[in-house]
This record gives sequence, structure tokens and C-alpha cells, in this order.
Amino acid sequence: MANSVVLCAGLRVVRGGVQILSAFSARIEEGAVTGLLGPSGCGKTTLIRSIAGTQRIAGGRVEVLGRSAGDPWLRRRIGYAAQTAAVYTDLTVEENVRYFAAVTGAPRDDVDRVLDAVDLRPFRRVLTGRLSGGQRSRVSLAVALLGAPRLLLLDEPTVGLDPVLRAQLWDLFGRLTDGGLSLLVSSHVMDEAERCDQLLLMRDGALLAQDTPDALRRRTGTDDLDEAFLALIRAAERGDGDRAVA
Repeated sequence: MANSVVLCAGLRVVRGGVQILSAFSARIEEGAVTGLLGPSGCGKTTLIRSIAGTQRIAGGRVEVLGRSAGDPWLRRRIGYAAQTAAVYTDLTVEENVRYFAAVTGAPRDDVDRVLDAVDLRPFRRVLTGRLSGGQRSRVSLAVALLGAPRLLLLDEPTVGLDPVLRAQLWDLFGRLTDGGLSLLVSSHVMDEAERCDQLLLMRDGALLAQDTPDALRRRTGTDDLDEAFLALIRAAERGDGDRAVA
């Protein structure tokens, strides 16, 4: 088994008196694209924030690269891109990246490196507000790559994009893991699950299953991942489902 970059054990998160995550336990493998799949409102964003160290937890533990989530040592080793692009539309692509490089203390030559990594060098002098949705997502990804992190947390980076742009981003995610990065990518679109090395399937703040796409199909006796997910939900509702935690 590959080394784990994230370990969640019995994680509980409560907000406003409502339990968002319940005894959530999972591992995220090194050098892989791990897909975090599930319907909107199931707790994906809360889990990502817990791993990033920005979410107060009520119980359990989260370890990232062998440290407790939120440890200052992790700040330059985790890249995080939230659902809403945290970039300035009135700045050029390069100005955005240079600004965030200064904020994070990343080396000056990081700007060219991350622009090359996300294929945005030809657009470096274009105002970010004039870019397509997919290109703006890549600007956010460039910012997340500053400082050469070992783990990228991407919260629904393809939401609202057309199929062509989504495919381009997923191709980029594959190239990043080929370079040694580990990615956790959340989505509620099940066809994106096919592009992942590992899947975490969530529902109602709990983990339904963790496995490879092929293993989940075999385990549920289904031909596609939509049907596999539904089979796991039905099994959980009957009380005979095995919530597989690696």
C-alpha cells in the first residue's frame, strides 16, 4: 500500500448544533488523485477544510503528512483551492500569482513555474476577469501550487464548467500527480470518478466506501459508478453495507 498523506480517524464536526461529519475515518494515498464524491451538502467541503486545518473539529483526529491538521509546518506543504476562485478579476494572471507569492513567501521563480504547470504562460498579461471559467480555475490552481506543496486540496474545481474544460482540468490533475503531488478533488459529478485513482464516497457526513473505481464496480456487481453508488446507499439503508475504510 502507498504511504498515506492524510489520515482521518473518528473525525466529528458540529456546526450550529448540527453534526456535519460523523465518525469519519479514511486515508488519502501519496501520489494519487483521490476523488471525494457525494451529493451537495454531504460534508465534502467540511472535510476538506478539516484537512486544511481551517475547520474546528468536535472529536477524532486529522493527520496530514504526519502532523496534526493546522500545524504551522504544513502551511507551505498544502495547497488549497476553495470552490469560489480566490483571485482578483481586475489583475492580470501574472499579477495575481505574484501577489499571492508575496503573501505566502514563495520564491520569485515560482511564478513562472506554476504558470507553466497550469499552461497559463501565454495568458500571463491577460486580465483574469477576461478569462474563461476553466482558465480562472487554473489561475486558482496556480496559486495553490505556489511553494511546491506536497498535497493539493481542490474543492469542486470543475463546477459550472463544460465537459471539454472539465476534461482539460482532469488531464492537468493527472500530470500533477505524475510529478509527485497528491490530490484530493471533490465533486458531485459521478462521471469524474472514472478519472481518479482512489475514491471516497460520502453521504450524510459519513464514508460509504473507499476503493478504486474498478474495485467498487466489482464489489457492487454494477457496470458504472452511478449504479455502484446507489447500490452502496441501498445497502447502508438496509443496514448490511460494509463501509470500507482503507
